[in-house]
Formats: sequence, C-alpha cells, structure tokens
Amino acid sequence: MSTQIYADWTEANQRYLAALLSEIKAEMKPHMQQQQENDGLYNEWVAAKKFTLDIRASLPSPAAIDELCRVLNLSIFERKIILLCAGVELDEELSQMVFAFTQTSVLPTFRLALHTLTDAHWSALSPVSPLRYWRLIELTSGELMAGSPLKIDEQVLHYLTGVNYMDERLTELLESVENDDELVPSQQTLANQVTDAWSQTNNLVRLIQLVGADNSDKRAIAKTAAAKVGYQLYTVNAGYLPSGKNLSEFIRLWNRESALNNFALFIDCLESDLTDKSTLQSVTNVAENINGLTFISTTNTSLDLKREQVVLNVNKPTIKEQLMLWQMYLKPELKYTGQDLNRLVSQFNMSTKTIRMTALEANHQSQNGNPTKNGKSIWSMCCAETRPQLNELAERVIPVARWDDLVIPQQQKEILKEIAIHVQHRITVYDDWGFAAKSARGLGISVLFYGESGTGKTMASEVLANELQLDLYRIDLSQVVNKYIGETEKNLKKIFDAAEDGGSILLFDEADALFGRRSEVKDSHDRYGNIEVSYLLQRMESYRGLAILTTNMKGALDNAFLRRLRFVVQFPFPDTAQRSEIWKRAFPKQTPTKDLDMEKLARLNVAGGNIKNIAMNASFIAANDGQPVQMAHISRAARSEYTKLEKMLSSSEINYW
Repeated sequence: MSTQIYADWTEANQRYLAALLSEIKAEMKPHMQQQQENDGLYNEWVAAKKFTLDIRASLPSPAAIDELCRVLNLSIFERKIILLCAGVELDEELSQMVFAFTQTSVLPTFRLALHTLTDAHWSALSPVSPLRYWRLIELTSGELMAGSPLKIDEQVLHYLTGVNYMDERLTELLESVENDDELVPSQQTLANQVTDAWSQTNNLVRLIQLVGADNSDKRAIAKTAAAKVGYQLYTVNAGYLPSGKNLSEFIRLWNRESALNNFALFIDCLESDLTDKSTLQSVTNVAENINGLTFISTTNTSLDLKREQVVLNVNKPTIKEQLMLWQMYLKPELKYTGQDLNRLVSQFNMSTKTIRMTALEANHQSQNGNPTKNGKSIWSMCCAETRPQLNELAERVIPVARWDDLVIPQQQKEILKEIAIHVQHRITVYDDWGFAAKSARGLGISVLFYGESGTGKTMASEVLANELQLDLYRIDLSQVVNKYIGETEKNLKKIFDAAEDGGSILLFDEADALFGRRSEVKDSHDRYGNIEVSYLLQRMESYRGLAILTTNMKGALDNAFLRRLRFVVQFPFPDTAQRSEIWKRAFPKQTPTKDLDMEKLARLNVAGGNIKNIAMNASFIAANDGQPVQMAHISRAARSEYTKLEKMLSSSEINYW
C-alpha cells in the first residue's frame, strides 16, 4: 500500500479506537453512577455508538481491534475487556473512572468488567479463553481472581494503536529473512508448488519441508513463496529453540504474532544435530504445533511428523542456470569467455547467492585496478567459496609438484594426463553429449594409484591438483575407519558432502585400512567392512570431483571392486635411469652442491620418496659442516635412511664413492 493510504489508515484507526473508548465509557457510566435508567447517559451511549460506526465505515481496511477479535476469535465481552484495559493506558477520563471504582489502582479488574459491561460471561477469565491463552492480558497479583488487576500486553496495546512490530520475546531468537536474489526457473517452479499447495488446500497444508544442503537458495524460495501469499518470512536456528515450558510459550507467542501480522517461519536445521533428542523434540514440537505457514530446512526427510506436509528437494541451480547467472552478474569488461564460464560451472556447484557475491567481488577488483587474468582470480575465488570444512577428517595439501617433477614411465604419465582431461571436459561429455542422461552411475572420476611407498603416488596427486587448479585434501583412511558399525560411513559421508560443491580432489591414502578380499570374510565385522567399501566406491562413482585411492598392495583389492574404478595407475619402483632423473631434481637450485655423481647416486636402490629424504638430510649435514652438499654428506644421510628402512646398504650401491 502507498504511504498516503497507510497514513490515512493509521489516523482513521486511532480515531476509531478513541470512539470505541468513548462508547465503553458511555456504557459504564450508568452502572458506576447507579443511574441505570438515566436517559441522558443512554443517549450519550447511542451517540457514541453511531459515531463509532461512522468512523468504521471510513476505514480503508479493517481496524486493528477488529482484526484482533476476528483472528483470535474474541467474544463481544472479551473485546470490551481488551478495550477497557487499553483505555486506561490511552484515556485519562477512563483511568479516573476505574480508579473511582477500585479506590486502589487505575488498572481495571474482572469484577469491574462484570459490573459495568454487558454481554458478560465468567469464562472470559479462564486460562483457555483467548484473553489469557494468547497472553492478551495479564492477571497481576490479587487475593481473589475477580479482584486481580488486569494489564494489557504491551505489544498488543501498540498493535491496537497501529504501531506494529515483532514481540521482543521472539526477536531474541528470530531474524527477518532479507534475500534480494531472483529465483532461477527451476527454483521458481518450487516456489510455485508451495503457493499452489497453500491455495488449493485452503491454507490447510501449512508445513513445507525443504530438503537440500544449501540454505541460501532455500531461503530465497521460501521468501518468494511467502511473499506471494502475503507473508513476511522470519528464520530461527533449530539449535536455539527453547525447551519445556519456554518452548510452549514460544509457540504460543509465535502463533499469535503470525496470525495478527501474517508472519511465516523458516526453521533452519542444517547446522543443528538432529540426533540430539532435545533438539529433535523441540523441532518436532514446533513443526507440529505452529499454525501459520512454516518451512523446515533439512538435509534429509528424517523428521517423523504427524501433520500433513509438502516435501520438496531443493538443488542448486542447474548448470545452464548457473551459466546464466555468471553471465548476468559479471561485467562485460572482464572479458570472461564462454569457455571460461563453462569451466566454472563444470567444476563448481554454487548457489545463486554465492555466484552473485563472487561475481560482485570480481567486478569490484576490476574497478580497483586489479582485473582478473584469464579467469584465474575468479577460479581462485570459487575454490575459496566452496572449500570444504573437513576438520580432523582430512588435511589440505598445498600442491607444489608439477609435471617436470614427476619421474615415472611415460605410459603412466599419459594416463595421468587422461585423468585431467576427464575432469576438464566432463560437462561436454556428460551433459552436452548426453552420457549423463543414459546413466547416473559411474559418472564420478574414481582412480586407484598403487605401488610401493615413495614411488610418486602423492606427488602425482599434487601434479593433478596443480594442473586442474583445484584444492587437494588427503584423507587417511586409517583415521576414518571406525570400529563401531556405521561410523565409518558417517565419516565418509561428511567428507563427500563437504567437498561436493567445489569438486576438490580427494586423496584417500592408505586404502589398505579399508579394502580386503571378499573371500576373506571371517565374521560380521569383515562382512560390514565390505559394506563400507561398497559405500566408499558408491560415493566415488557419484562424486562430481576427482577421488583417488592409494595402496601399497593392489593384491588386497577384490577384482569386482577394481572394475568400478575409472582408472588404475601403477607406480613402479624406479629403475636406475629414473633414479638418476629423480636425483637431478632432488636439490633446489639454491642449494650449493659440489662434485655430485648422479650415476653413482642412482645405484642407491630406493624409491623417490627416500631419495627426497636423503637429499634433505644430506643438506642439513652439509649446512652443519659449513660446506656445499657433497657425496660424503649423501653417504652419511643414505646410511641413516637405510637404517630407518631396516635395509642393508650393499657395497654395490656405495662402492667407489
């Protein structure tokens, strides 16, 4: 409504309220003055009544008192009590009349209302009556119930005068949802489903469960749907909901505010532990007892509720919609090509809000003389925005190795490059060329690296991370695997769910902790171990990023499991020529060296990881001696490394040094 209409309503509403108070005073005077047949007082009441009706007819929309009585179903007598309690706050004459009756207080009593007002009934004071159930009035202390002073609720008093706001007892828990993002078509369809369900069932279906991992898109859908049916949306964190009597009071106050002001509630369960009985009970109680339009945001549909609800799965915008959002928000002067955008939406699954904020940041950097170069800056921003929070379950590895650092047979290098190609072009093959439509299974890029320790498996993962410009997370499966049934899957689920949006490279190190031959099932724990393996492979197959398993013992893997992996790469023990190449790369350019014989060093029969250790230890020895790294320093470091490996340093390896 316009400002002028609102101002007219406010003025008319206050005039109407003042007229109603005059009517109340005219009705009370004969009883208080013991002049029940006084024609003059009766005529005063008739005139006040007529004046009230005239003002009511001029109101552009219903007055606050009329809406209060209609929505909360107050009787005529209960309406008069509300006016009486409001009147002593707003009208000096009425407060003096009340004081003259009570002789002790300007607050009216129920006895006064029974004595002076028509249509009286005792049930108006019962705890289940609208006056007390909705906390419209409060009985202050008194020996007798009928003699207890009645005080109007402050928020209700302001509501009657046209000053509308959220009850402060609720504002401590609630937050208004402000979301200016326009819905993409797929999400607008969901918002329409909410409003259709609301209108087609005459507002009987009031509970909407929104299932998905991202809250920003769900809030936008809920806000759009609520606004379309005339509701303002507020959100509450499920973990902040009170319990016990406080929860009952919260539900009662919210139902009152929602009914009077058309408020809708969004219960955010994403960051709350619904396995906690207290939290789950609070959420369930609210969901089952809230009267107005209510949305519940969950990651699954595990809430067992006794009332009818609509369950909608909310996904991120589709790839085409994300592409459209980037094109809409990025400034043309950034010269971000269609190929660049295709790479972004292929790798990062982002909400409307995240795309908008990232694009605005890129635009801001461009305005401040820091333009993006070939999209690398925006790519880095997307990595940061979608970076998973894996805490103790994974370690983020900063990749430094590149193709030149990796010394493995050419055939293995070609396979690694093929893996990178699969990651880079999956949107073309899966979506544009239709492979995703044929089958949803096996679209994840799952890889096995096998070989002895130190042969380059982790380095190869770093090389891929650098090539693809993606975050790399190392997950030690020996830490993820839990002896308690079901806990391993929970840990794996946390990892994949957290990394899904950014498609980070997940490196599951030491897969031997989980894999075993299916034929070697000795008890229920072994059988359940196979279930854990199947779950891991299932998530790897559906994961939108690259997932890598490493093992020292390929023979420990069942062939049926191997068939479910996209790539299997062997990292052989390096031969003499490869060890020579590894030694050439072992020392940084800044390291001073003298008279190093790579041919002799290559005779040390150790893998690349051990060569790296020997080179570093030799550097420390040389630094302590104040000399450049020489063969003697490497000899001492090699003996130490062999002792750690419980190997004998043969004369053929060290001879002629």
